[in-house]
Amino acid sequence: MTGLHRPGILEPGGVGDQSDRGHKHGIIKMRALTAVMAFLGVIVLSLGTQAMAEETRLTIVHTDDLHSHFLGFSPNADYTPLTTGDDATLGGWARISTLIQTTKAARDNPVLVLDGGDFLMGSLFHTVSREEALELGLLGAMGYDVTTLGNHEFDLKPEGLARIIESAAKKGAFPAIVSANVIFDPADERDDRLEQQFRDGRVTPYTILERDGLRIGVFGLMGTDAAEVAPFARPVQFADPIETARRLVDFLRNRQQVDVIICLSHSGLNDNPDKSEDVALARAVDGIDVIISGHTDTFLPEPIVENGAIIVHARGYGLRVGVLDLDIADTGVDLAHYDYITVDDSIPGDPRIDALITAARDVVNRKTLGPLELTFDQVVAETDFDLTLKPSESTLGNLVTDALRWAGNKAEYDPTNPASRVAVAVISNGPIRDDIIHGKTGQIAVSDLFRVVPLGIGSDGSNGYPLVSVYVTARELKKTFEILTTLPGLKGNDYVVQISGAKVTYNPNRMLFDRVTDIQISDGAGGYVPLDYSSDKKATYKVVTDIYNATFLKVIGSFTKGILTIVPKDHSGAPIEDLTEARIDADPGQPGIQERKVWGALIDFVQTFHDTNGNGLPDIPASYAAPEGRQVIDSTLNPFKLLAGGNYLTWSAVAAIIVALLLCFSVSWRALRLIRHLREPT
Repeated sequence: MTGLHRPGILEPGGVGDQSDRGHKHGIIKMRALTAVMAFLGVIVLSLGTQAMAEETRLTIVHTDDLHSHFLGFSPNADYTPLTTGDDATLGGWARISTLIQTTKAARDNPVLVLDGGDFLMGSLFHTVSREEALELGLLGAMGYDVTTLGNHEFDLKPEGLARIIESAAKKGAFPAIVSANVIFDPADERDDRLEQQFRDGRVTPYTILERDGLRIGVFGLMGTDAAEVAPFARPVQFADPIETARRLVDFLRNRQQVDVIICLSHSGLNDNPDKSEDVALARAVDGIDVIISGHTDTFLPEPIVENGAIIVHARGYGLRVGVLDLDIADTGVDLAHYDYITVDDSIPGDPRIDALITAARDVVNRKTLGPLELTFDQVVAETDFDLTLKPSESTLGNLVTDALRWAGNKAEYDPTNPASRVAVAVISNGPIRDDIIHGKTGQIAVSDLFRVVPLGIGSDGSNGYPLVSVYVTARELKKTFEILTTLPGLKGNDYVVQISGAKVTYNPNRMLFDRVTDIQISDGAGGYVPLDYSSDKKATYKVVTDIYNATFLKVIGSFTKGILTIVPKDHSGAPIEDLTEARIDADPGQPGIQERKVWGALIDFVQTFHDTNGNGLPDIPASYAAPEGRQVIDSTLNPFKLLAGGNYLTWSAVAAIIVALLLCFSVSWRALRLIRHLREPT
């Protein structure tokens, strides 16, 4: 009853400091007023309890892994957002904006719009993100409330991300950005600019939204796998997501007294629940009501409910949008309804957002493509068939690696020096992000080819991974191919390797890291010859890849406990300590290194094809319509083929099996002798 304790009632010198009669009269009045207030309090409490007992509806519209895919795909030219029923493209931010607006219009309850991270990197639009912050600006215009940072937000390095956030702040409204487990290095200035964005409150660990009397706490996390595949985030590191979540949930629930806790978790899911980071998060941390999952582009038409947490994932690239209806009462948060909506041509695009995207395309033409004498919609080739990526040899992988080998030879091959010829080009599936689809016309534009290999940043600060050329021994080349036989099963399909210049045969039934049984290498004249990878062969072979994969090849030895140690070398055989020194120079006549980009190599390569139908456009050759046997699986249990040419791992395993069998035989023989002895008459 502190509301009654004020000067003039009971304090000395006030009305209460009177005669005994007056004092008693004051007490009577005080008791009466107290009784009235108590009665009113009971009524208010009763009404409040009744209100909480009646469930409050909250709707969440969610996306994740949008990757700058403003337009529906594929191909971009087929996308017609302002009309319906006339194209087969999927996605498009104008369509997503319409879904957001119609969802809000159809409900009387609060609607939150949330994103699970990786809103950046994947199309030509991201090439101007540091200056224009197109992604954050559009998310703000579409009505997003909160997003988080995914691993690809760090692809332009911490300073690049800081520049994006600064640009967004200058241009206007953008969603709240939450990220709770980022750790900055006080001794390294490379992350200082980004750290300042956190200090200025443009990125926070959590945010609290108040909607119709509800207090909703939203925090963001970077998952363990996502952190592992964010090499350009350094020196930024990421704290353990589960421990971070425990602290945030306790703080939000007990200190901030929120009614709902939502985690934007860029961690992801797996077909095996025991390997799903977000399932593990829900199991380990009590009190999370909703997990908006990202990172793994998982198709999840129905939510997963684990330890009371409702887990959703919207598939990625704007292909689908999730609409989650929740009922909130004093007993907790319950799933009321869930819609998993395909973003297709049945949804008319928001004209306002479409106009902003059209303006953004003009910016890309002016700032990114103009200096290269290219345009966004410029058609550079055509195809009669789709080229797709698969977790094995694929038509798209063959095209991309052929482009890398061609670009490396064009820049560095000297006919007077046979060793300068690129023997092999490799790239993993991870950096290949989109298929080439025939669509209505078969025409392939600059924007379509960029989307195939859009990732990364060069040492010169320009967009796209640069090509590097290194030399390895034949035995190290075999180790490179061993990656494709083993790591995908351990780490996922992003580690599948695509190849140009070689044909590899392997047996998946052999010992780990000793599955490759035959390698044929290009002779440079259209044929293939056997590669002798005996340990005594010291000759080196030139390999071209992107700097991301080159970095991975360099560290794969530590990941495999030294089994697949590969030491990239220069043409003289000296180890390369800094892979930026191995970048391919597209124009040696200019000062410095003019980085040859993966995406630029692909665009230039397809333009070397013949125009087979006479319409002025190069045609993708029919040889790319199907895999051509660059990766041959020889699955057999034939004992000879399981052991032939085996390395020390195979023979160590054989020796261990023999020892185990001998021990079993010895134990069995001793047991039989003991049994016989016990049965003999004394």
